[in-house]
Amino acid sequence: MTSKIPLFKILWDEEDVENVGNEIKSGMNWAVGPRVEQFEKLIAEYIGTDYAAVFNSGTSALHSLLLAHGIKKGDEVIVPSFTFIATANSPMFMGAKPVFADIEEETLGLDPESVKKNITDKTKAILPIHYGGCPCKIRELREIADDNDLILIEDAAEAMGASIGDDKVGTFGDSAVLSFCQNKIITTGEGGAVVTDSKDIYEKLLLIRSHGRLETGDYFSSAGLFDYIDLGYNFRMSNITAALGISQIKKADKIIDMRQKNSEYLTRKIMEETDKIKLLPLPDGYNHVHQLCTVIAEQRDDLISYLKDKGVTTKIYFDPVHLSHFYREKLGYNCDLPVTEDMAKRTITLPMYPSLSREEMDFMAETIGKFYR
Repeated sequence: MTSKIPLFKILWDEEDVENVGNEIKSGMNWAVGPRVEQFEKLIAEYIGTDYAAVFNSGTSALHSLLLAHGIKKGDEVIVPSFTFIATANSPMFMGAKPVFADIEEETLGLDPESVKKNITDKTKAILPIHYGGCPCKIRELREIADDNDLILIEDAAEAMGASIGDDKVGTFGDSAVLSFCQNKIITTGEGGAVVTDSKDIYEKLLLIRSHGRLETGDYFSSAGLFDYIDLGYNFRMSNITAALGISQIKKADKIIDMRQKNSEYLTRKIMEETDKIKLLPLPDGYNHVHQLCTVIAEQRDDLISYLKDKGVTTKIYFDPVHLSHFYREKLGYNCDLPVTEDMAKRTITLPMYPSLSREEMDFMAETIGKFYR
């Protein structure tokens, strides 16, 4: 049946439409233009870093960042398996090897103790994710990286605006990646960014994303010649897309506030209906932006089917990467990740978006209650 309640909806307004429309109506600068640099400045200001570089996707941003940090063939990068597959795949774009460490049950992020056990003389970097909008144990991972002279790269694709104390995610690592895919905190449809305090990394990223070309002006309107000084890709974000990002980022705090209030209301109503659903504990001082509403559910698979029949969309985030056909059969991975596999069997992600109504959340809670009764 058609879903009554989808997994996500995008919060947009007339400013989004106007910003994009103005760039289209200009009749020029659809690919490269001033909105890109403007969006980058707003991102860096919001996160609290010196630099931001935008890309056409979070995956191309991560690919470029690993290149910029010098990850190469023969290196190992410690990653979670409880993530979207791009996190694990990205090291292989350079010929490096993703090494899976287990997660912990509090934030569903990399377990620092498991990370320590997986460090070898080939380890070059640690690449944790901030699952669903909740910061991982990033301070502990920062300490491990420092103690072992490793690069720490934050995959903050799901967690723009999340923080520990006064520090936003994206500021703990050497660099970090954001995603603006359609279901994220803010969205440009597709898109991503790297944030960093390193001028060297930032300048390398500008080359990588645009064919290795030394940008000394606007390529499309300049009569001058441009030199190509390195190997690069076409990973640029368009000026039209950046215009949408500018209006979206202005709403970031509003979007986060609406998500947090909705998540608090929905989970409270579910707790009133049943004790068969458990919430993930939130460490003190952690600010969760609730890009996902993930809970632990008894009879999880039956609940998914029941909710689907009632018109409520759910999803499993994530099937462990190391159990995928590609990693098991083609790459021959055989990993011991008990917490990852256990949580993957028990978690369910419920609909969560800013415009979710009280009536819709009441319906979800009551439907879940009926299932368990």
